[in-house]
Amino acid sequence: MEKKLKYANPYLAGFALGLTLLFTFYVSGHGLGASGAVKNFVISATNHLFPDFSAQSGFFSTFVKGQLFNQWIVVMFIGLILGGFISGATSGRLKLTLEKGPRSSKTKRVLLAILGGMLFGIGSQLGKGCTSGAALSGMAVLSASGIITMMAIFGTGFILALFFRKYWI
Repeated sequence: MEKKLKYANPYLAGFALGLTLLFTFYVSGHGLGASGAVKNFVISATNHLFPDFSAQSGFFSTFVKGQLFNQWIVVMFIGLILGGFISGATSGRLKLTLEKGPRSSKTKRVLLAILGGMLFGIGSQLGKGCTSGAALSGMAVLSASGIITMMAIFGTGFILALFFRKYWI
């Protein structure tokens, strides 16, 4: 008999996400987003490990040094990681695993995940935000760009699913 995994009700989870977004706007004055926190970690590490390079770089020198944990997005990102950990632990899904379809190898799955992560990182910087920042927070304030971003995300996902679903089914 197959073990049934515990997942949150999607309607309840969506409602909780909306409340979280509202709370984030109230507390920080900003919406949700995570890509800025990753950028802040990279900048902080680069400033710490390679101070001469950072001082001479046109990109790194524009950021304030030593202010990593004073930024709302970094604190939110840490809470996001801890919340995911707690959710996995309380639902019995906290384990190291590699999810893949029956027609995909582990190597292909890892390489595609790395490629996708790199493309996401580049795209989030070019687009000045990640999907949660641009789409969720943008739609919450009825931003036309947020609505267009969400349509592009789901539209692209639907089209790409036609090509990549063979690896999962």
